[in-house]
Amino acid sequence: MRGIQMVDLKKQYEHIKHDVDAAIHEVLDSCAFINGKPVQDFAAGLEAYLQVKHVIPCANGTDALQIALMALGLQPGDEVITPSFTYIATTEVIALLGLKPVFVEVDPGTFCIDAAAIEKAVTSKTKAIVPVHLYGQAADMEAIMQIAAKYNLYVVEDNAQAIGCDYTFKDGTTQKTGTIGTIGCTSFFPSKNLGCYGDGGAMFTNDDELAARLKMIANHGQSARYYHDMVGCNSRLDTLQAAVLNIKLKKLDEYIIARQKAAAFYNQAFAGNPKITTPFVATYTNHVYHQYTLVLKDVNRNQLHEFLAAHNIPSMIYYPVPAHRQKMFESFGGSAFKLPVTDWLTERVISLPIHTELDDDQLALITGKVNEFIH
Repeated sequence: MRGIQMVDLKKQYEHIKHDVDAAIHEVLDSCAFINGKPVQDFAAGLEAYLQVKHVIPCANGTDALQIALMALGLQPGDEVITPSFTYIATTEVIALLGLKPVFVEVDPGTFCIDAAAIEKAVTSKTKAIVPVHLYGQAADMEAIMQIAAKYNLYVVEDNAQAIGCDYTFKDGTTQKTGTIGTIGCTSFFPSKNLGCYGDGGAMFTNDDELAARLKMIANHGQSARYYHDMVGCNSRLDTLQAAVLNIKLKKLDEYIIARQKAAAFYNQAFAGNPKITTPFVATYTNHVYHQYTLVLKDVNRNQLHEFLAAHNIPSMIYYPVPAHRQKMFESFGGSAFKLPVTDWLTERVISLPIHTELDDDQLALITGKVNEFIH
């Protein structure tokens, strides 16, 4: 049996090596390393996949979030509601722009932002909501968009972990996550479901005017070369990365199915264990399993992590310290936020390997060792 990885990028590459190598060599031959044709091709391909009018590629997912907030014209001191139970990039960019992060609870089942908590946190200074589609399933976007409409708020979706996820509205229609709010943002970090071989990101919107602003901000605020209409930054998706993403985008649905198959194996193996809660999937979403995350009951999580490592099985804790308890947010009053559900989850969650290359033998070993420790 080959070694188990949290994400087996090497094995995945072996399956697409011929196409990836050819695409990279084509870029090398053209020497169009910045804004080459593969970048435009990828943006068009992702627009078609997501059924969204505009995809604006950029350098990484953090830049995508920052540029999105910059494009909305928010002012220092404006409040942005967001979950604390997320990767730090979501909240970091809010503070970076001089905005005030307002941390709210997540649903204990889905791990995504609690819509009811959002409405309770709205004040006269609230200007935007940043929901996170955590671990691979959607936040309750219909409820969130209703709140946004009621209070005239922008919605910036952090879709870094849920590219390809479908949200189902009450009328039965579906829409891809990242395309429902004012702006959607994603990351193409190598471990993502749609990942490149370096850094990369993108923003999505159906608003023509916003799309133009996003493009300008990502390109030094330029309306035309050497004419800078607003303060911007330099954030581009490299042509080489776009070439890789063009190959992987065609296989994204296949990759999602492979992750869902692995998750189903896990779910069945842990079904009879009362100390393990497997991922809950809400009725309004499917799950693309960027992470497969358990909630443990009466289990020493650190000892489990060490036990698995001793048997060459990796595991990860996403995230051991929520944003509101990070030192970087002390000056924003982070510790004043009382988020018992978030604190409870950060003490009990653990993520197991999940990727496109897991086979049944590996899954059997992982689940066998987890159940051996937790009984």
